[in-house]
Amino acid sequence: MTDSSRNTPPYPKSHLLAASGIAALLSLTLLIFPSSQVEAKKTLLPLDIESVESANLQEQPHDNDEQLRAQVTSPFALSAAPETAEQAQDSAAALPERTLSVTVANGDTLSTVFARAGLPSGTLHQLLASGKDARKLTHIKPGQTFEITRTTEGDLESLSSRLNSLESLHVARTDKGFSVKHEAIKPAVQQAYARGVIDSSLFVATKRAGLPHRLALELSNIFGYEVDFALDIRKGDEFEVVYEQKVVDGKPVGHGNILAARFTNRGKTYTAVRYTSRQGSTTYYTADGGSMRKAFIRTPVDFARISSRFSTGRRHPVLNKIRAHKGVDYAAPRGTPIKATGDGKVVLAGRKGGYGNTVVIQHGQRYRTLYAHMNGFAKGVRNGSQVRQGQIIGYVGTTGLSTGPHLHYEFQINGTHVDPLSQKLPMADPIAGNERQRFLQQSRPLLARMDQERSTLLAMNKR
Repeated sequence: MTDSSRNTPPYPKSHLLAASGIAALLSLTLLIFPSSQVEAKKTLLPLDIESVESANLQEQPHDNDEQLRAQVTSPFALSAAPETAEQAQDSAAALPERTLSVTVANGDTLSTVFARAGLPSGTLHQLLASGKDARKLTHIKPGQTFEITRTTEGDLESLSSRLNSLESLHVARTDKGFSVKHEAIKPAVQQAYARGVIDSSLFVATKRAGLPHRLALELSNIFGYEVDFALDIRKGDEFEVVYEQKVVDGKPVGHGNILAARFTNRGKTYTAVRYTSRQGSTTYYTADGGSMRKAFIRTPVDFARISSRFSTGRRHPVLNKIRAHKGVDYAAPRGTPIKATGDGKVVLAGRKGGYGNTVVIQHGQRYRTLYAHMNGFAKGVRNGSQVRQGQIIGYVGTTGLSTGPHLHYEFQINGTHVDPLSQKLPMADPIAGNERQRFLQQSRPLLARMDQERSTLLAMNKR
């Protein structure tokens, strides 16, 4: 047996070649179809990476599965994958908006507005340091809107906001920081009409008619030469005015001057029209061009009450003895403005015995007025200064021999005290003859407007 085995002839050469071919085919099959673990790893990657890796595996076989796994899952291989269209859309949506609008809520500050807009905190400090106009942005109010544009890096590029109905602010980034532009919004001016009936006071009636306090004061000044608003007002008195109304975007934002007015006091009606001459002088005239202005107005304090009249036998409240009261006392809250009743020169602005703080004004050669017990003097009122009729010269107080805040007012003619409530006051000049035709052309449409508006209101009230 041993001899026979030793003498067995070798395999045919053709068999050996066939066996080698089969072995090579099996090796190639293993390389092309790897183990289930490696294949599972590859299916987690995009298809294009798989095809590239498979090609590389065919050209560069590895010794084991660990080397293959390391190459397929390497970060470099993943970063090389191009972004799909859906992924690009998601990335764009994730970027913050460059332009946005932020509305101020209750309790907000400019800092919280910037935070809600996603702006860096340092940007706010840089903006506020750019000038006084920028600091106006700190006075924000609920409902105010900020239109903000950010840079691609998320910082402030521009900002716009309306501060109020007549002002807006615009901010833009520059190479040197921020430029701030303050813009004044010019309102349109329209004519408006108001009417009211007095049941307690002129101030209450004008407020109910939609007129601001300033126009109530103007109305009292216009008719202050004919009507004593501290003494003559009665329940049922009425007024009507055509005035300037300022409008922005169709909304009222303020009031201008009274253009024409009527005031009915105790059944007597007075009419006034505002007129500016060719020389630029503005005053109020009656409907036929007579002057509404007298040399003196009757009351130096608006909306006050008379607490003591002119008398030769009044008992003094402090001295408790009979002593002539050579003026009129107007009771009013401390600090109420006091007006000069006529043009003139201040001959005294200081202390005067029991009068306390006092102003004395000389009006030409014949007339002199005195204002006593003041709390203080208005700016610029001093000895020798010139004052205009209606100019504020001081404020109601209780200095000197006074039991409470009031104004003591005296009126003298040629050095003699007279009762300012009963004195017939001198008139000012009527409209100039060469201005009369121009005045009538401007005044008639205003008076016609009042007539038409009044008729419409009365007709509506009867329905």
